[in-house]
Amino acid sequence: MERFVAKGVSKSFGAVEALVDVDFEVDAGEVVALVGDNGAGKSTLIKAISGVQPGDAGEYWFEGEQVEIHTPLDAYRLGIATVYQDLALCDNLDVVANLYLGSELRASGIGGTLRVLDEIAMEQHTLELLGALSVTTLSSVRTEVGSLSGGQRQAVAIARSLIGEPRLVILDEPTAALGISQTAQVLALIERLREQGLAVVVISHNLANVFHVADRIVVLRLGRRAATFDRRTTPQDDVVAAITGASMPRPELLLGPDGTAVSL
Repeated sequence: MERFVAKGVSKSFGAVEALVDVDFEVDAGEVVALVGDNGAGKSTLIKAISGVQPGDAGEYWFEGEQVEIHTPLDAYRLGIATVYQDLALCDNLDVVANLYLGSELRASGIGGTLRVLDEIAMEQHTLELLGALSVTTLSSVRTEVGSLSGGQRQAVAIARSLIGEPRLVILDEPTAALGISQTAQVLALIERLREQGLAVVVISHNLANVFHVADRIVVLRLGRRAATFDRRTTPQDDVVAAITGASMPRPELLLGPDGTAVSL
């Protein structure tokens, strides 16, 4: 089974230590939620893994072999795809054009000399990708993205991340600002990615969504890895306590009239 591992990742901005010796791992066919308060280091860790903002220190391993990640191209070649919160979609282009923007397929033109866009192949592959993700709410892949709902736009962004056949997909706040039905659609997409055997990392502030879809939960606090939980056996309150740094209350803190401890 493929495993991606980051070891000892650190990143500073002047005197501010955004990440301090952080370890992180995710397996193929697993969804790991990365949670923490604002400023905990979640985005900084993701930017280091995706090569957008390399760490000052740290090692990266894929399938037991050490790899180098210094640029987004390094991450792309390793099979790491990141869908950021702003989605980076072009509203004036249709779904097919957005999926293949910058990586268009071409076919031979007249006389075999002129290379033209292979619209048929791109449209067919787009339909296959959306079908594999069980996306059924799009009436046409030739619809301009600017007219789509939030959930549909997220589906397009996730489908685009699969163009390069990645092994690790990172989703930054994929359900932010979405309604209930649209959120359900995106969570279903995440489950499809796991079923396809991909390693998935989800950054989210919504613990209800995290507990719906994640296998493991990694908590960052003040730039450090504070805790790791198995979602199936962990109460949500424990995750909240780890995020906030609050210690769980002791069972005997209240004194009775006679001065003896009373169990709470």
